[in-house]
Amino acid sequence: MNPIKIVFDDDFGEMETEFYKTFDSIFRLMNPALHGHQSWKPQMDAYESSEEIVIVAEIAGINKEDLHIEVSRRSVKIHGKRKRTTLMEDIRYSLVEIPYGRFERVLMLPAPINTETVSAKYTDGLLQIRITKLPPNQAYKVPIQKD
Repeated sequence: MNPIKIVFDDDFGEMETEFYKTFDSIFRLMNPALHGHQSWKPQMDAYESSEEIVIVAEIAGINKEDLHIEVSRRSVKIHGKRKRTTLMEDIRYSLVEIPYGRFERVLMLPAPINTETVSAKYTDGLLQIRITKLPPNQAYKVPIQKD
C-alpha cells in the first residue's frame, strides 16, 4: 500500500496559488482548447460528529504521487495535478468538460483539530480525510514560578 503524503503547516502560500491562476488565465485567453489545463477546484463534502471531522473530495483520475494534503490546526489544503491521459494527433474537440491540470481546495475547519491523528484514504476517485477534534474545553495550565 502506498501512503498519501500529508504535510503539516501553518501557512499555505497564497502567492503560489495566485501565480498559477494568473498563468492559467493568460493561456486560456490565447487558446480556448487549453480548457483542460486550467486550475480547478474539486467538489467536496465535509461533516462532523462530536469527536471528528470528515472531508470527502471528488478527485477521480489522480495518481497518489500527484496528490498532496496539508493540515494546520484550523484548515486543510488539498492540492495536486490531474494529468491528461490520452492525447491523439490531429483532433478537434466537440466537448471539453473534464478539468485537467493543477487543482487546489482549502477548507477552513469548524473546530481546532489534533494534527497528530489525521488519516487519509483514496478509493474509487474519492479522497476521504478523517481528523480528530480537540476536546472543546481543553485548557493548558501555566505553571507560575516563585520569585
